[in-house]
Amino acid sequence: MTNQGWISIFQSKVKQLKMNKRDSWRIEFDDSIEANSLESGWHQYISGAFARFRCSKCNRSWSSGRVQVVFHMRLSSGQGMVKVRRLRQECRQCDEALMEEASFDEEKLEVLLEKLMEKIRIKCYHENLGKKNRHNFDDEDDRSPHESAHCEACSMGPLFKTSTKRFKAW
Repeated sequence: MTNQGWISIFQSKVKQLKMNKRDSWRIEFDDSIEANSLESGWHQYISGAFARFRCSKCNRSWSSGRVQVVFHMRLSSGQGMVKVRRLRQECRQCDEALMEEASFDEEKLEVLLEKLMEKIRIKCYHENLGKKNRHNFDDEDDRSPHESAHCEACSMGPLFKTSTKRFKAW
């Protein structure tokens, strides 16, 4: 999905929030955010999803069930902001391969952003959703091969290496 697709789905999910309707939320893509490096007042959510990649050098495509996405979120004076970093992968067949952007299908993106809304409700609105309403990422697609040597998240260290084994968001 394109950035505009992310924004569209995000805005439809925000409308479904049963919160203070005066709050407005926006999403932006920021490749400079880092896991566990938060500014004051921000909250973090890291999740993973199934996505596809295409090499810009050889046009090879591949899928991965372990594509990490880092969200930083905050609500301040009725203005909500979510910053997103989608971690990339490189082609295993090309020399000097570029890190490629993931392409998420709409269904997977809907699930990912629904889980983000749950985190917003918990972290920004202090709702207690209870364990029964929390979703875990447990999809048959997470069994697809994962090559750590070509993964941006895995190259960033142990936080991501352990979280790519199984995505448990809670």
